[in-house]
Amino acid sequence: MAVLKGFGAYLPSRIVTNQEIGALVGRTPEWILEVSGIEERRYAAPDESIADMALAAAEDCLKGAGIAAADLGMVIVSSGSAERRFPGPAATVASRLGIAGVPALDVPMASAGGLFGMVLASELTGGHGNVLVVASEKMSAIAAREPMDPGIAILFGDGAGACVIGTGGGGPAILDSVLHSDGSFAEDLHLEFEAPLSMNGRSVIMQASRKIPAAIGELLGRNQTPASAIRIFLMHQANQNLIDRVARALEVEPAKFYSNIRTYGNTSSASMLIAASEWWQSNRLNKDDLICFAVFGAGFHWGAMLVEG
Repeated sequence: MAVLKGFGAYLPSRIVTNQEIGALVGRTPEWILEVSGIEERRYAAPDESIADMALAAAEDCLKGAGIAAADLGMVIVSSGSAERRFPGPAATVASRLGIAGVPALDVPMASAGGLFGMVLASELTGGHGNVLVVASEKMSAIAAREPMDPGIAILFGDGAGACVIGTGGGGPAILDSVLHSDGSFAEDLHLEFEAPLSMNGRSVIMQASRKIPAAIGELLGRNQTPASAIRIFLMHQANQNLIDRVARALEVEPAKFYSNIRTYGNTSSASMLIAASEWWQSNRLNKDDLICFAVFGAGFHWGAMLVEG
């Protein structure tokens, strides 16, 4: 059975407040906080790349897990904001870790890529041993493209999260997962090269508020586990209002949904792994504790994963 061996994260040093971004898009800090739950976000430096941030998160993860890069059998990197069509950042990250020759796979999925990468890794550990999964996003450059849309520009920040999934040696076990995709909604959230992000906010929030609880319900139902039994839900940090909607739909108190969106904004596919890394560092997971991961993103792609301590 695949197990989680550790998490890590990297956040750029530059803090961008609601006052700063609000002045650019003609919105008050109070309005931004009300519609998103965000007070500030991090922006990468102009010369800081997706691979740079991914490497920093990977190194943080490996250090915390006590795993050498040489002990990795595969690298998976998710990013929906990579700087070029090909090659993607995965091979660069593997090379800079000193493990050139190890298979490196890119998962170009916004928002949902972290979880899709984790599920893929859990299926590949039998043949590859320890698999490093990294999600790295530089959304600030995209959100700033003209014409700036206030509903988009206020949401996004930059960062990277990482985890190692392997077999044996103990660690929280990945019990089950569900993944779904529906390309009929592709036009509601998409990014063309060198173009501004296009988002039908009404459709995205409506579909996400339906599909995330449905995926969690599907996962918990087939594992005969009530939502109340979950210790913590680690979800894509898209919007605080969405997180609260999902909690209400599952009839779970909002405190069971870890949230750091107030500090980092929406970091797309990196957000869930960043949240997981922060939660892991400040909490002790007991033997029978259950954790539920959940995501929703462009595609539309969505899913959930159940983990036991």
